[in-house]
Amino acid sequence: MCVFALSVWLSVIQVKDDHEKQQQDSHVGGKDENIDRGNWTNKREYMLSMIGYAVGLGNVWRFPYLAYKNGGGAFLIPYVIMLAVAGIPLFFLESSFGQFCSQGPVNVWRALPVFQGVGVAMVLVSTLVGIYYNVIIAYSLYYMFASFQSPLPWSDCFYWSNSNCSLTPRGTSANWSEPVIVANMTLWENETCPKENIISIPVQSPSEQYWDLVALQRSSGLDETGPVVWHLALCLLLGWLLIAAALYKGIKSSGKVVYFTATFPYVVLLILLIRGVTLEGARDGIEFYIGSQSNLTKLGEAEVWRDAATQIFYSLSVAWGGVTALSSYNKFHNNVFKDALTVCLTNCGTSVFAGFAIFSILGHMAHVYGKPVSEVAQAGFGLAFIAYPDALSKLPISPLWSILFFFMLLTLGLDSQFAGIEVISTCLQDAFPERFKSKRSIISVGTCAILFLLGLPCVTQAGIYWVTLMDQFCAGFVLLIAALLELVGVFYFYGGNRFIKDIEMMIGTRSSLFWLWWRACWFFITPAVILVWSLLTFRPPSYGTVQYPAWGVALGWCMIAFCLIWIPLIAIWKILCAQGNPWQVGVSGRDVDVCQVCSVIPKKTLGCNCCQRCFN
Repeated sequence: MCVFALSVWLSVIQVKDDHEKQQQDSHVGGKDENIDRGNWTNKREYMLSMIGYAVGLGNVWRFPYLAYKNGGGAFLIPYVIMLAVAGIPLFFLESSFGQFCSQGPVNVWRALPVFQGVGVAMVLVSTLVGIYYNVIIAYSLYYMFASFQSPLPWSDCFYWSNSNCSLTPRGTSANWSEPVIVANMTLWENETCPKENIISIPVQSPSEQYWDLVALQRSSGLDETGPVVWHLALCLLLGWLLIAAALYKGIKSSGKVVYFTATFPYVVLLILLIRGVTLEGARDGIEFYIGSQSNLTKLGEAEVWRDAATQIFYSLSVAWGGVTALSSYNKFHNNVFKDALTVCLTNCGTSVFAGFAIFSILGHMAHVYGKPVSEVAQAGFGLAFIAYPDALSKLPISPLWSILFFFMLLTLGLDSQFAGIEVISTCLQDAFPERFKSKRSIISVGTCAILFLLGLPCVTQAGIYWVTLMDQFCAGFVLLIAALLELVGVFYFYGGNRFIKDIEMMIGTRSSLFWLWWRACWFFITPAVILVWSLLTFRPPSYGTVQYPAWGVALGWCMIAFCLIWIPLIAIWKILCAQGNPWQVGVSGRDVDVCQVCSVIPKKTLGCNCCQRCFN
């Protein structure tokens, strides 16, 4: 009886110690299922974080232009097909993988150690992308601060502009006794300037010159680095401070921030849409975007399908490690399939919705200039920091609309950056759990500080060239290889049927008909899409008309090699360090059970070291 009482007392003391230890870890809550890593406080925070991660700048500044460029409404056909055969299957795969193992993108590969280098490649890509992605956030911060003045500084050719700045579209002048400013101008006595006397003049709008001369202070090329642009450096520092503050306690703090950052962009897009459709010329912009001018013949062009696959792949942020990292904090029996489907559909719906808000105002801008919409529509930096600010400057109360727009870009960028930094922090914590378990805030702040210093070259006068170079190389070929190896590793080595059983442990048993489509995608269709797409993706880097030097292109390939080299190196190292031979499935014997995820565990062990729940 005394022994029983003593054992009960020791159990109570152990539970109390565990509870006190849990309270000391700021990233672990009292009701968390996983007392070592913590879980999301509730389902809403997870869903908002995932939506914020998937819905980023590309939904606003890339998809609308691609839709217009590739046949308008007809572009939705390849877009939806690529979503079904590549986007959703990969997103479902990574969400399930992370939730089942409760580990980040590196440690999930304990199930298949020779593929652990794939996770390392994902972390390195997220690190490199995090460096330049926050520079884009710095651009948004700078423009938002610059919008707190009236008139907007890019609304006219002010003191900072040069002689090529013009508010009116013009491209030539007459070579007369005194230069005539307007092209093809009918002169006195109804004489038209002879063609041989026409001189071309490079003309830039105020918003274009403000972007080049004031915001970026852009140099002539990658060879001319120039000094640090200090207003951008300060905005970069502010961006990292915001991210460090949001991630100070990991998902426990970032989960609260996303209530605002993930929902505010939708409020702004709705406001911009309502304002846009009331403007003169808005209908022309929407017609060009996705209206009656849709061109179904575009579907026969390979480039259209390539653009659709590219947009789906990058928009959903698959193969970056973020989906796996965020899902790893879910509770085990969360319905990961329903969540993955909801996030993917929300992401794509946001892209279409954003297009109406963007092109309605661009249509008004085209109307003001008397030009077709095709001549004002741009993508990427040209849309976000040149064309759209120019259009907003033509509206009444233009500073208000400009502040809202750039604040929206800021929140879109922050959400995506939260998950990218969470990938790094999660992997460090998983790799050294005892050392970093109670030091989550130090990891987050230290990571942000290091990446800020690494990002300083991107805010020099040649910074935009570095941002473009890193974006084209780091966020391209590496992701294709990582996604392909992810599919091969899970479904051809770990076992597709085995993985499906793992998913059913979380969401319950499903019929064979339910799994028919997913099997077809995971085993055949999605890998084939990635293989074909990888052959069509690479384009030589350039920024506008500025071409990159040979050493810049070589440096880009070195970044790719640095990310991918760990895949074969770690595979070789794991094989050399493993016991037995390559054809040995596992350790045989009557005294062990084999964990489905990480390693061989003695029968007397109370739980798996990796996921604490799963055995064969």
